[in-house]
Amino acid sequence: MRIDLHTHSTASDGTDTPAELVRNAAAAGLDVVALTDHDTSRGYAEAVAALPAGLTLVTGAELSCRLDGVGLHMLAYLFDPDEPELLSERELVRDDRVPRAQGMVTKLQDLGVPVTWERVARIAGDGSVGRPHVAEALVELGVVGSVSDAFTPDWLADGGRAYVGKHELDPFDAIRLVKAAGGVAVFAHPAAAKRGQVVPESAIADLAAAGLDGIETDHMDHEPATRARLRGLAADLGLLATGSSDYHGSRKTCVLGEFTTDPEVYGEITRRATGAFPVPGAGGTTA
Repeated sequence: MRIDLHTHSTASDGTDTPAELVRNAAAAGLDVVALTDHDTSRGYAEAVAALPAGLTLVTGAELSCRLDGVGLHMLAYLFDPDEPELLSERELVRDDRVPRAQGMVTKLQDLGVPVTWERVARIAGDGSVGRPHVAEALVELGVVGSVSDAFTPDWLADGGRAYVGKHELDPFDAIRLVKAAGGVAVFAHPAAAKRGQVVPESAIADLAAAGLDGIETDHMDHEPATRARLRGLAADLGLLATGSSDYHGSRKTCVLGEFTTDPEVYGEITRRATGAFPVPGAGGTTA
């Protein structure tokens, strides 16, 4: 089985619609794909309706968190999307995204960049607007060469010249909320230092003690030695070790199935979840 547990659609900051994403996942030879848009479950219905036969969909979300001033992301799998407390927190994060992005546009304008809110909103479309959409606007304007080039201290990285914060969950609260909603919590790309400051491994141990289920060890932003170290850390802490592409369509260079999760680990995730269940494909729509 080929299992990719971290992808994004146009419901947040990917470029594939949810329907396109599941069809592309099947075409890439995946058996299981997780839809983990940022702080939202809005893509679920479309993905399920288009789900090809032979592909299983894991519903999820990537939750925005911050610990001691350091941003981090928590992958939540198979939780009840209607559970009130977690839903309320996700809505707070989502509702803060527009003023945050507008604030980044203002900062960029103050730096002499001729970016407009209208341009960013057009790029975001119906998705939850975020830094990647602002970054793509900078690419369109020729300010940077790629989306990843915008995530530097000069521009949009945490603490960068045009950075603006947003409402984010405490990761310990995130774990508690995900568990209360019947879900499974996995720390996304915990050592992705290319993106900015990362939390120390001692914090991962604290999160494990608080009920964290796993860490995403195999990811494009982890070098081979880092992946090996994280797998050892996961074993020491009794955590599941997952692998995923973090696919965003054409917005990033990663491809579906670039990194995958061991079937036994996937099986354990499904065993632990009580809020929702994987959805097997029934043929889907072709439109």
